[in-house]
Amino acid sequence: MTTIRREVLSLPAAPLGPDNPLPPLRPLDEAHRIDERDRAGLPRDMARQVDYEPLRSLLPVRVRDGYDRRREARQVDALVIENDRLRATVLPGLGGRIASLHHKPTDRELLYVNPVLQPANFALNGAWFSGGIEWNIGATGHTTLSCSPVHAARVPAPDGGEMLRLWEWERLRDLPFQVDLWLPEGSDFLHVGVRIRNPHERPVPTYWWSNIAVPEERRVLAPADEAYHFGYERRLRRVPVPSYGGADRTYPLNSTYAADYFYEVPDGRRRWIAALDEHGHGLAQTSTDVLRGRKLFVWGTGPGGRRWQEWLTEPGTGGYCEIQAGLARTQLEHVRLEAESEVSWLEAYGPLDAAPEGEWHAVLRGAEERLEAVLPRADVDAAYRAWQPYADAEPGETLATGSGWGALEVLRAGWKLPGTPFEENTLGDEQRPWLHLLRAGSLPEPGHHEPPGDTLVARPWRDMLETTAATPLAEYHLGVAQWHGDDRAQAVRSWERGLKTAAAGWPLLRCLAVADREDGHHERAADRYAEAFDDLCERPRERREETDVRVDDAERTAVAAALGREAIEALLAVGRTADARAVWDRLDPETRARGRFRLTEAELLAAEDRREAARAVFDEGFEVADLREGAESIGRLWARLDDEPLPARHDFRMRPDEG
Repeated sequence: MTTIRREVLSLPAAPLGPDNPLPPLRPLDEAHRIDERDRAGLPRDMARQVDYEPLRSLLPVRVRDGYDRRREARQVDALVIENDRLRATVLPGLGGRIASLHHKPTDRELLYVNPVLQPANFALNGAWFSGGIEWNIGATGHTTLSCSPVHAARVPAPDGGEMLRLWEWERLRDLPFQVDLWLPEGSDFLHVGVRIRNPHERPVPTYWWSNIAVPEERRVLAPADEAYHFGYERRLRRVPVPSYGGADRTYPLNSTYAADYFYEVPDGRRRWIAALDEHGHGLAQTSTDVLRGRKLFVWGTGPGGRRWQEWLTEPGTGGYCEIQAGLARTQLEHVRLEAESEVSWLEAYGPLDAAPEGEWHAVLRGAEERLEAVLPRADVDAAYRAWQPYADAEPGETLATGSGWGALEVLRAGWKLPGTPFEENTLGDEQRPWLHLLRAGSLPEPGHHEPPGDTLVARPWRDMLETTAATPLAEYHLGVAQWHGDDRAQAVRSWERGLKTAAAGWPLLRCLAVADREDGHHERAADRYAEAFDDLCERPRERREETDVRVDDAERTAVAAALGREAIEALLAVGRTADARAVWDRLDPETRARGRFRLTEAELLAAEDRREAARAVFDEGFEVADLREGAESIGRLWARLDDEPLPARHDFRMRPDEG
C-alpha cells in the first residue's frame, strides 16, 4: 500500500542567504546560445523552435546570489512516497526535487544522491544544487524554482490510493504547472504525471526538461544513432552515436570536456533513456511520446569539469552525469503552447537490468526488450489515460506551501484552475503592495529607505502602473516593466521623472546607470553608479541622526553589496580606479571578506597596477560562491598577473582552449 509521510533530513548545507535586491535589468547571462553558423541545415521544426521567443530577461524574478560555501548540519523538510518496492524522497522547499529513489528489493539507490546541499550559480536566477531528479520549466537552463518552495498536497490516485501533487506558478512565462507522483500497487516504477497550462488568451512559449542525476560510472543508452552535440564553445553539430572522435561517448568518462548530447530518437520509437553500471544494473526513464527529447550531460574528465564536480559536493564523494527528457529535441528550443490550452504527459522511473556491453544495436535491443518486459509501452500509455481524469482532482491535506504569486495572478484574472488551487491565504509580504494596487489602485509607499521590492512586469500590471498616481515608487516600477517590454526610452523617462521627487534616489539612479551602460554611455553610467552609492550610504546615516529608528542593517548590507559590486565594475570599466576604491572602502567588512568581493579586490588592485598585492589575494585563497557556469573571469585575471598555469582550485574552464 502506498504511503505518503513527512520526514526531516539532516545534511551539511550552506544557507541560501538573501536574494539580490536589485532588479535584473541586464540581458540574461545564459551559455546555451547557438552559433549562427550552425542554424543552416537544422530540421525546419527545430530551427523554428530555436528562434521562438528565447528568454531575454529574468524579470520579474530576482537573482539568488546571497549564499556562501560555509556548510553546517541543517534540517531539510522532505516528503516520502513509498510502496513495498520503491521509496522516493521529495524536497518541497527546493523545487520539489526528488532527492532519492531507492529500490527496496535490491537495496539499490537509483539516483546520484548529493551528500551535501551546496548552492551554486547554475539556475537561470543563480542558486541551484546538484543531485536527484529536478523539474525544469520556464526557459533554457535550470529553473528559477530550483531553490524555492512549491505547493504540495495529497490527492486521490487512479488506482484508489493517493498521489503526491506538487504545483507552482512559473513566473518567467506566467504558467501554472503540476507534477503528480504515485506508485501503482506492486510497481517498481514511480509514475509521474506532468501538466503545464496556459490560461492566457495568447500563445506562450514553454519549456520542460526532467533532469536525472546518476553516478557517472555508467553507460547511457537511448534509442538513437545520432545526437546533437553542444559544448561550451557554443557549437551545435550532429554526431554519430555511440562513437565519434575515436571514443564511445555513451560512457560519460570518455569525454574530456563538459557537453550535451541530445539524442535524435526516431519518430514512432519508444521514448526512453537508461544508465547502467558495469553489472547491468541501473535506472530507466520512459514516457508517453509528448516528452520527445532525450539527453546526456557529462562534465568530462578535464580539470575544469572535475573541479566543478568537487565544487558541487565534496572531494571523494564520486561524480555524476545527467540523463534528461524534454518537450523538444534540444534545450535550445521553446515550444508554442496555444492560448487557453495545456500540455501533459506521463513519465516513469524505475530499475532496469540489462547487458550494457556489446554492439550498440544489440545492446539497445536487449535493453528495450527488458524494459518492455518490466514496463510495457502500452502500460505507460494506459497509465497516462487513467491519470488524466485525476489531474483535476482537488488536493486534500496540504503538505507544503509555495509562493503567493499564483494566488495574486488568479485574483487578478479570475482564472479557474481545477486541481491546482492558488489560495488567497498564501499571499505574503512580497505580494501585498501589488494586491493593494489591484484592489485600491495605488502602490503603498515602502518604509523609510526600504528597497522598492519586487516588480511585476506583465502587461496587465504595467497597465495598472500607467494609470496609478505617478509617485517615485510607481515610476520606478513602471520603468522596470517598460524596460522588460523593450520600451527603453519610456523606461528612462519614467525613472527620470521619479528621480525628481524621490526621497531616496539610489534605486532610480541605479536603473538609469544600467540603461546608460547598455546604450554605451559608460562615463555617464559610472557617474550615476557613484551617485547612487553615495545616496545609499548617506541617507541611512541622516535618518539615524533624525530619529531613533534603527535601519535594518542586514537589508542595507545586501543592497550595498549588490550596488557596490556593480558600481566598482562600472567605474573600473572607464578607468576610474580612485572612485572604485572609494566604493570598496565603504563596503561592510563582512561583505569585503566574501569570495566574490575578494576577486573584485584583486581586480581593483590589478587596475591600480598593484600586481603583487593582487597576486597575494590569490595566494591567500578565496572561493567565489556564485561563480557562473562557464565563467572564465578568474582565469583571465590570473593570466594578467602570472605566467604560471592557473591553479587547479581556480580552474573551472568547461571548454577547450581557443587556438
